[in-house]
Amino acid sequence: MTAYLDPRTGQTWPLETPRWRGDDGQPLLLTDLPGITRESIDASAPGLWRYASALPFRPRDPIAMGEGRTPLLRRSVAGFEALLKCEWLMPTGSFKDRGASVMLSLLRDQGITAVLEDSSGNGGAAIATYAAAGGMRARILVPDSTSPAKTVQSRAAGAEIQLTPGTRQDCADEALRQGNDPSSGFFYASHNWHPFFLQGTKTLAYELWEDLGFEAPDAVVIPCGAGSNVLGCDIGFGELLRAGAIPRLPRLYAAQPAHCGPLAREAMGLPPEAPRPTIAEGTAIAQPIRPAEVLGALRRSGGGGVLLEEAEIAEAALSLARQGIYVEPTCAQAVAALGKLAADNRVRAGERVAVILTGTGLKATPRYAEMLGIGAV
Repeated sequence: MTAYLDPRTGQTWPLETPRWRGDDGQPLLLTDLPGITRESIDASAPGLWRYASALPFRPRDPIAMGEGRTPLLRRSVAGFEALLKCEWLMPTGSFKDRGASVMLSLLRDQGITAVLEDSSGNGGAAIATYAAAGGMRARILVPDSTSPAKTVQSRAAGAEIQLTPGTRQDCADEALRQGNDPSSGFFYASHNWHPFFLQGTKTLAYELWEDLGFEAPDAVVIPCGAGSNVLGCDIGFGELLRAGAIPRLPRLYAAQPAHCGPLAREAMGLPPEAPRPTIAEGTAIAQPIRPAEVLGALRRSGGGGVLLEEAEIAEAALSLARQGIYVEPTCAQAVAALGKLAADNRVRAGERVAVILTGTGLKATPRYAEMLGIGAV
């Protein structure tokens, strides 16, 4: 039986009782699932729900809006023939729709009707939108210094926006407090904390496998903040390996900004550094909650980390835009990382290398204006 799992101690809890962390405040995963083969794919189901047999349980009525089944484009980038996975072509404009759709569908099946999240960016927008689509209430906590423009998408979806005094960490602390308070009336459905979210991001691995004729790529280059796509790929490809559907794991590479890249730095054996502002703000997570698990995924796959300077990230974003691919600088850094990996011979000509592009450039208009030198917009 599938259960919640503390990966550090092996302690488990029954899945039937909704929870988002362990008794001692630790982040959880799920116990290993067996994975599926191509015969278990439901070709009649929309988007990522074709892989519903790979989930811990199948929700009776999934909250689905066409998420998943994003294009895989073959393009020459950074002097390398790559496969660009266009995750920004989702209902809310980012890869987080995978996790939000699956997490909220499973939680709603367990009787959860009101959810709490702390994020002024893609995570908050995805939770607010899918909660609205599923008839659930949503409260999104953001620092009180957050630009109103960053919460418009969540507000438009009907979410309650709670401005929290202080820093982003103060906001996270308040979310943890409310998440532990049953009287709040909200369940903490955090895209960073809840293991059901990773069950959504793991469908990326299944989709790449199907995109490539039911074969794994040789390597996957992933923009990484807290690491949900790294962990999703690790879980998904691990299940495919367990099911005998692939012979080996693809190498996973985490791309992070040099200004705030704690996971990549540790993977590369570099000493920690104090975080600095970066244009790759979606991956600027100074204290990710699952560092051991993310680093374990990178090492287990034979991959590693890549650090990108600000100029390299900006150049990659503008280069993609001039090929008609308008994505956030946050994910354009994966293309910059591919160039470094190729130069270091960590990926080689002839290999099938997927580069994950996670968010639309439409959410980064001020950043592009800044990079283009055209002033505020």
